[in-house]
Amino acid sequence: MADDDFLARSFEDNRAHLRAMAFRMLGSLSEAEDAVQESWLRLTRTDADTIDNLSGWLTTVVGRVCLDMLRSRKARDEQPLDVRPHDPSTPDGLDPEQEAVLADSVGLAMLVVLDKLTPAERLAFVLHDMFAVPFDEIAPMVGRTPEAARQLASRARRRVQGSDPESAPPLAQQRAIIDAFIAAARGGDFEALVRVLDPDVVLRADTGTGVPTILRGARRVATGAAAFRRTGAESRPVLINGSVAIAALLEGRVSSVLEATFVGDRIASIEVTADPARVKDIELTYLD
Repeated sequence: MADDDFLARSFEDNRAHLRAMAFRMLGSLSEAEDAVQESWLRLTRTDADTIDNLSGWLTTVVGRVCLDMLRSRKARDEQPLDVRPHDPSTPDGLDPEQEAVLADSVGLAMLVVLDKLTPAERLAFVLHDMFAVPFDEIAPMVGRTPEAARQLASRARRRVQGSDPESAPPLAQQRAIIDAFIAAARGGDFEALVRVLDPDVVLRADTGTGVPTILRGARRVATGAAAFRRTGAESRPVLINGSVAIAALLEGRVSSVLEATFVGDRIASIEVTADPARVKDIELTYLD
């Protein structure tokens, strides 16, 4: 009984996080509750002694349950009945932390955009961009390689930012924006960096050594870019997946890549990959 009580308490410790994650993936509080409850039922049918990381295990289970629900919804061409940025009739007992999470949630406009993504794109985007789940953990959920999962999140991010590949700036314009970014970073021109960034820009950096770093806002991202200059890496414009990006070279070898999405003449989001295992698998073409 003591073990069962401990398992129940551990699950409750994770419930707020799981509900917030499921809500963002499903856009429905009632369906999010169903997904979380299903994860509890699966936990009770599993030998807990075989689970090394309960939080990670529950995240994976909820992710897979949500993916199945999204695919079923798409197949039946259904929409959730209670989509809203924050449900005022939240269940009794919703703790303040969870209320804050949902109040700061994606919002109705974002939910509309997320509904246009494929289930796999939505899962990869929500788990990685909103909850910093590594692509190594996302990949098995969607039945893809980590690199393919990263592509799913990148494609979803472009759509969420309002810059589908079809509506992205021409390559010449992308090159001009990237050149301006490199020049400002190389010269330590903080204000020039801020000017080339969208005010709501988000930077995510994955070094493969822990939880990815996430910076939000032009001035914070510019500060991070300025600090990167002190590493001594040489920045080179490259082409990755049909978009202009940046490769950072140390002693002639690519140490990291910076992929951007664009809105108008500014950078709307930045994805930095510095995990050596992933960097070596990225196909790129030098532009000069």
